[in-house]
Amino acid sequence: MDKFMGGLNYQIEHHLFPSMPSRNLPRCRPMVKAFCAAQGVPYAETSVLESYRRSLHYLGSLRPGARKGVPVPAGISASD
Repeated sequence: MDKFMGGLNYQIEHHLFPSMPSRNLPRCRPMVKAFCAAQGVPYAETSVLESYRRSLHYLGSLRPGARKGVPVPAGISASD
C-alpha cells in the first residue's frame, strides 16, 4: 500500500514525529490511533481510490466558474 500512497498514508504520524525515519512510521500508527480515540479526536483514513476521488473533486472545484457566485478572473472564460 505504501507504494501507491507515496507515504501519504502516514502523514499524521510524519507531522507528529518529523525526524522519525519513514520505515518506523507504521509502528507508531497504533499508538497515535489509540491516543486520538482516548481524546475523542477522529483519526481519518481512506482508501487509495477514495483519496484520488477526493483530490480530483477538490481540484475540479477550483476551476473558473465551478462555484456559483465566484467571479471568473478577467481574460478567462468559464468554459476554459
